[in-house]
Amino acid sequence: MRLLLDTHVLLWVLAGSDRIKKISDRLMSDDNEIYFSVASLWEIAIKSGIGKLDANVVDVRNAAASSGFVELSVLGAHIQALAGLPDHHRDPFDRLLVAQAASEPMVLLTADEKVAMYGNHIELI
Repeated sequence: MRLLLDTHVLLWVLAGSDRIKKISDRLMSDDNEIYFSVASLWEIAIKSGIGKLDANVVDVRNAAASSGFVELSVLGAHIQALAGLPDHHRDPFDRLLVAQAASEPMVLLTADEKVAMYGNHIELI
């Protein structure tokens, strides 16, 4: 299965947070491909730049790649899918991740209940 990590889940995984205990077996399974989005890197860079997050986007990207996660670019098809999303959530980064998961297809892992409202390609952890 192809799994896309929401930004906060990516950061939790890389930090070894206890918040990911529920999904740790799935993250380690050879049956799953783990993806992180360029949109998450963009979100981290912006939030770090304005002081809302203490993270270095270069370190996050390198750690994710070193962990064997696959970087997912933002494509025109993702933007087209984004345009058709219902307005459950206003966060532009989360909406783009939802659109990417729907377009690819893959399952988006998140702890955000508003994101989970987007359907069966979203899994609340």
